[in-house]
Amino acid sequence: MGRFMARRLAFFLVTLWMTSVMIFLLVRVLPGDVARVILGRDASETQVEAKREELGLNDPLFVQYFTWITDFVRGDWGESFAFRGQDIRELVTQRLVNSARLGLISMLIAIPVSITLGVIAGLTEGKLPDNLISVFSLSVVSLPEFVTGLFLINTVALKWADNPIAEKIGWFPSSSAVRADASFRDALPSLWLPAIAATLVLLAYIARLTRAGVIEEKKSEYVRTAVLKGLPYPVVIFKHILRNALLPTVTVIAISTGWLISGLVVIEFVFGYPGLGSLLITAIERRDLPMIQAVVMVTVSVILIANFVADLLYAALNPRITLN
Repeated sequence: MGRFMARRLAFFLVTLWMTSVMIFLLVRVLPGDVARVILGRDASETQVEAKREELGLNDPLFVQYFTWITDFVRGDWGESFAFRGQDIRELVTQRLVNSARLGLISMLIAIPVSITLGVIAGLTEGKLPDNLISVFSLSVVSLPEFVTGLFLINTVALKWADNPIAEKIGWFPSSSAVRADASFRDALPSLWLPAIAATLVLLAYIARLTRAGVIEEKKSEYVRTAVLKGLPYPVVIFKHILRNALLPTVTVIAISTGWLISGLVVIEFVFGYPGLGSLLITAIERRDLPMIQAVVMVTVSVILIANFVADLLYAALNPRITLN
């Protein structure tokens, strides 16, 4: 197990380094002149050239990369071009916390609900519960995120606003535009609707994958042997079927974690939620190179960490994996 973890950790570090190089190069090929964006269209060529020299944009690419990655590792992420010189690490950290809160609530809803639906569908293959769950999950996932968000606002938030209890507890507001530095307790009422919208996107993927795993495992010989031995059906389900059926689901959940952290751009826009995805879009629009690099690096790190944890869970669920 120790060697397995060491190999996965080495793979994690190499992948992170290669990704940092790709991020740096891709950002450099974006159209537009950073110095011109900062100084404005009225700046002279002399001023623009002086600004490029100040920012180190005239240095060779390998020097720019080494300077950037060294400062990033040390925690010096620089100042934002688009947000009037604010510290990038502080801005990204605030938005990351907000996205993590939304992702946490979404996962707490999506994982138990989707796995439960997938297990029920798999155990009732071809029957009415399976058909109903399949139709519902596929119908929900086919809807664009902005449609789901607007539907929740119109059917839940506006209806809830007419309820006298709503004024007391403040849940399900139509807008989730909270302060970027708001506490979890203050932001919680604004998290439910965007979390439900994100859950509906993940529901079908996790449920269908769980269903397929349950169907495959319940037909295996060791499950038939457990049934013939007279083991209670709940023991067969939880100890024999789910242990292996959930292996692919773990991967989907790990990948979805990264999406929940930085990929909820549409949902954040519809609900006005200050997350990491909306910060990245703003940075791209304003050609804020240091901000783009920092947000993407944080996003990639989150995704790689989630996959690293998934590998460890794989090994815990099925120790034979560590032998390969």
